[in-house]
Amino acid sequence: MKESTKRIIRYHGLRPDRAFHNWLYFAHYRIYVKTMLAAARFLQKHFGGMWLLSRPFKSVFERYHSKVMTEADVRKILTLNRELDLGPHKQVIPYAYANKIIFDEPDFIVVMDCPCRLHREHHCEPVTVCMAVGRYYGQLWLEHSQKFHPRKITQEEALELVRSQREKGCITTAWVKVGTGGRTGIICNCCTCCCGGLEGMRMVKAIKGGENVSNVAPSGYKVDHDPALCTACGTCISGCMFDAITADENGAPVYNRDACMGCGLCVEHCPRQARSLNKEFAEGLFPLDLDMLQEKKQ
Repeated sequence: MKESTKRIIRYHGLRPDRAFHNWLYFAHYRIYVKTMLAAARFLQKHFGGMWLLSRPFKSVFERYHSKVMTEADVRKILTLNRELDLGPHKQVIPYAYANKIIFDEPDFIVVMDCPCRLHREHHCEPVTVCMAVGRYYGQLWLEHSQKFHPRKITQEEALELVRSQREKGCITTAWVKVGTGGRTGIICNCCTCCCGGLEGMRMVKAIKGGENVSNVAPSGYKVDHDPALCTACGTCISGCMFDAITADENGAPVYNRDACMGCGLCVEHCPRQARSLNKEFAEGLFPLDLDMLQEKKQ
């Protein structure tokens, strides 16, 4: 038995079902994602809102989700120089089953092909944009996910990958699922056209007047806008994948605070620095800011 498999079994203890789910998710990553997306599309097409608001569906979303992150907060994860265990934290990751903030050997970083991008016929490039931070996931990918071309990278290479993807308009997300062991460590660079998680979020939001159910949690930040600096160039409007910024009759940006997920891309791409992240945490959620969370724990 491979060392990463033993680690999964030890971690899950008396829950062999979750240990198997954890192993299966990464050993057959692409098939898993492809099957889940196909099932969701079939149910939406034939059962629509009735299925999307049903108890089984909401139960799935309690187990399948991610956390939007800003560049500054993901940088703190990718430069960690010691192990960190902050335990469950629903104020950061507001889901019932997977919310543990744990990083073991954080400088052990592995990158591999994204199954969401591989699933699309015309996918974005590059495909190698999923990162495992820590030995728990990293060694698992190296030992069980060879078909997705995993390779170990340095913290500097990981930071450059995030920078280049955000430059292309991709958001940074931390995935925390029962299928991944219910803990942090999976960082992905998501585009709106390929990401299966964002597709699931759109399925729910397509139901007008439905319950607020989502598999994607906002970062915890919102955005401030300085109209004195804004030239209405439209960069923030075209670059927002959550449609949180639209144009008024004069072409000036109109900000929808409720739709904003706080990814920070509009702030980074604004040529006039007319936008900034608001430090007042939105919707009662804390960001995945390791410095802040460690201070609160002390």
